[in-house]
Amino acid sequence: MNAPFQSLQYAGDALFLIVGAVLVFSMHAGFAFLEVGTVRKKNQVNALVKILSDWGVSTVMYFVIGFPIAYGINFWMNAGDLLQLTNGKILAGGRGFDILHCFFLLTFAACIPAIISGGVAERMKFWPQVFAGAIFTGVGYPLFESVMWGKNTFLQTWLFSSFGSSFHDYAGSVVVHSMGGWIALPAIVLLGQRIGRWVNGRSMGIPVSNIPFLGLGSWILAVGWFGFNVMSAGNFQAISGLVAVNSLFAMVGGILFGLIFSKADPGFVHNGALAGLIAICSGSDIVHPFGAFFIGGIGALIFIFGYKFETEKLKIDDVLGVWPLHGLSGSWGGIAAGIFGQKFLGGMGGVSLISQIVGTVSGAVFAVCIGLLVYGALKKTVGIRLDEKQERQGSDLAIHNIGAYPEEDMLSA
Repeated sequence: MNAPFQSLQYAGDALFLIVGAVLVFSMHAGFAFLEVGTVRKKNQVNALVKILSDWGVSTVMYFVIGFPIAYGINFWMNAGDLLQLTNGKILAGGRGFDILHCFFLLTFAACIPAIISGGVAERMKFWPQVFAGAIFTGVGYPLFESVMWGKNTFLQTWLFSSFGSSFHDYAGSVVVHSMGGWIALPAIVLLGQRIGRWVNGRSMGIPVSNIPFLGLGSWILAVGWFGFNVMSAGNFQAISGLVAVNSLFAMVGGILFGLIFSKADPGFVHNGALAGLIAICSGSDIVHPFGAFFIGGIGALIFIFGYKFETEKLKIDDVLGVWPLHGLSGSWGGIAAGIFGQKFLGGMGGVSLISQIVGTVSGAVFAVCIGLLVYGALKKTVGIRLDEKQERQGSDLAIHNIGAYPEEDMLSA
């Protein structure tokens, strides 16, 4: 390949990753507003500060520790070499591909604490949660990422030799979303229920604070998701229009199933769209759009009925429903790729249902273990829950010394 054309390819791939990284970065605003709209007014500032703080800590941890763990590439070199670092090698004409690749994958890693944030909302201490997020993005998540996408291929090699195909997770239904949801579950259980959520064994629903903010969060996430899925190709040559259309159909399936089965409940409709997008990540490059529609629709049903079962039967106080939304719908996405990816259902083939089940279950088990380890240790040492006075006051004033509507606070003082 001649030098000018090679240089153009490097530049194009760099631009591709920049666009993808910025789109997925925008999703963190979606996480923030989804939480702001769901929690009570006295906890809205905390939601915003948590998501942004987690992003800052995640950036440092993933660049310095996480990315080297997952892919064996570090950035301890001068800026000139960094600019030319491509796939771990110094290549003339490079445009910073590896550091941009790290930026793009950082946006995935930082989803882990953003997901957890919604489940532990309204009663979690601030600094222990920031510390936990640092551990997950710097060590926990990259370890699993290295096995499924990175340098440690032992499980993928075994799955391929045993079942004819390795575990397929194109854009992270399991590696990102299921991981985040299953890590959150131990934290939510260890924290316990919010004050007033159950009274004498009776469920007392706590209303959301702002439906427009909740809807805005869902919309921002949905738009950014096309960067999440489509840009997982990694470069221009590998881009797939099928991924974009499958993402669209899965989102629509989630919306419509959510609309029908929740009787037009706005929370379930907007989260149904997200459940569909979460579920399609794994198989977005190999399933037919009609298959994607049903993958997304079933993902929405898993969220709707899973959330009701979790909160009303198990009495787990998961504020945003992150375990059914990300954990269960993400796990469904991993398994669904092995079903709808088969040629007899219009898929591309080349995927094993057994490998998908093994990979999905291994992700859930690993996530629960590291969640129990980190949050269990924090609970035993520094504690993870606000005291009763702070929780009743609200985390905005108790932690940040300001409410979401300072002018209203001054008038009512």
